[in-house]
Amino acid sequence: MNAHKIETVLNEDGTLTLRGLPFRAGDTVEVIILESHPTQHEAPIPSSDSNPYPLRGTVIRYDDPTEPVALEDWEVLK
Repeated sequence: MNAHKIETVLNEDGTLTLRGLPFRAGDTVEVIILESHPTQHEAPIPSSDSNPYPLRGTVIRYDDPTEPVALEDWEVLK
């Protein structure tokens, strides 16, 4: 399957025109329409946190990553 992404705007009458597609006349294609976000009519949602990666640069340490946890919760082991 050859996929091609193109972004365009609907005409006032609700029609859609696609130009410059990388397919030949007579090729069978599948069309899926997805709404882009944010739309031109909506303002982007402001980020509540100025840092989108708050854990970047922090040290991560695993003392015993293979240690079993919650063994007392397993009914089959009782």
